Amino acid sequence: MEAMIPLCNSADLLNGGRAVPFDIVYAGQTCRAFAIRYQGEVHAYLNRCTHVAMEMDYQPDRFFDNTGRWLMCATHGATYQPDTGACTGGPCRGGLVKIDLSERDGVVHWHTAYNLKPVEF
Repeated sequence: MEAMIPLCNSADLLNGGRAVPFDIVYAGQTCRAFAIRYQGEVHAYLNRCTHVAMEMDYQPDRFFDNTGRWLMCATHGATYQPDTGACTGGPCRGGLVKIDLSERDGVVHWHTAYNLKPVEF
């Protein structure tokens, strides 16, 4: 059954701004993920480039290129569409792993799935 996990306040995500990072268990492994706002909508992805499975941010919580139009992997320059995670250029092998989000009453929540679970302490 899918659960909603509070992630951050809506005001924490600005269009083309810093991401809000969070930890998840993806397919049995603890991984980093990130949430962003693009054209007024919130989106989240696993922080793993499809070219080489490594984290993408070029500075902590920075994923947008200097135009604010694309998400970019700092290592090899692969670019992704911020609203879908689809590869738009560079050495990508498919799109980013998308994590469902919702926004209600000033709070952004992420949604668990069969392969996306919260980290348990």
